[in-house]
Amino acid sequence: MKIYRLLTEDDTSAFCHKVSDALSKGWELYGSPTYSFDAARGAMRCGQAVTKEIHTPYTPDMKLGDQ
Repeated sequence: MKIYRLLTEDDTSAFCHKVSDALSKGWELYGSPTYSFDAARGAMRCGQAVTKEIHTPYTPDMKLGDQ
């Protein structure tokens, strides 16, 4: 079973730390990162999709970050 997450954060080192943490837990990058301006907040935002193979059945209530 493959699960998917989209990591997002303001364009700061916090985004890089969030992605690095996911990679250290076995998640793999999926596609290219995104970068856009959040006009409501006046901030640049980053996004990166990640996937991970798991051995338990997927359920909508599972906390993906704990996998």
